[in-house]
Amino acid sequence: MSPVLDRLRAGAGPIRGAGVDYLAYAILDTIVDGYYPPVREIGERLEYMEAQVLTRPSPRMLDRLGQAKSLLVSLRRVLKPQRDAVKRLFEGNDSRFSDGVRVYLRDTLDHCDQLVDGIDSNREVANGVMNTYLSVVDHRTNDIMRVLTIMASVFIPLTFTAGVYGMNFDVMPELHSPRAYPTLLIVMTLTAFGMLGYFWRSGWIGRADHDDDDGDNPFGGSGKRG
Repeated sequence: MSPVLDRLRAGAGPIRGAGVDYLAYAILDTIVDGYYPPVREIGERLEYMEAQVLTRPSPRMLDRLGQAKSLLVSLRRVLKPQRDAVKRLFEGNDSRFSDGVRVYLRDTLDHCDQLVDGIDSNREVANGVMNTYLSVVDHRTNDIMRVLTIMASVFIPLTFTAGVYGMNFDVMPELHSPRAYPTLLIVMTLTAFGMLGYFWRSGWIGRADHDDDDGDNPFGGSGKRG
């Protein structure tokens, strides 16, 4: 309401000379325009999170996404009835509003439509960022599980070998051989490196999933038109 009071005190524009219908329009327009800053701020935050979600996902980002979606739902719940009310005033036959003021109401109605569209667009962005966040987290979890599985797979035969030769049996073929200990270490080392080599050849470790060299074209191909 402060902009309307300032205009009344300053006598700026036709607000003093016009009737109460123009004053009602000015109040409605000021209320509707007050939604622009929060909608714009939420959009900027979502754009920032969209740029950060691939490189720096965090549980705090998920909380902020939830707060943004909740705020957008609240804004839409409040703004949509106001848009319907302005639409009824613009399209109705209420004699309390002159034809000249209805032109201004049309401008307010356009602002309402822009805000509702902006809120819906921000909600789609928020849903997209959340889906991307969940995909990135799932991908990182899969990478961690793959590393842990590979480590466990490498140490299983080593643990088995150490367990066999750690048994307290006096009669064992290699127990009293002076070369048994270094031979066992060599066999365990070769087993570990052999499994790591197999995993590497299979593409499970050490090889990033890169496409062929496509130059500057981010979508693949040679970047040349036929």
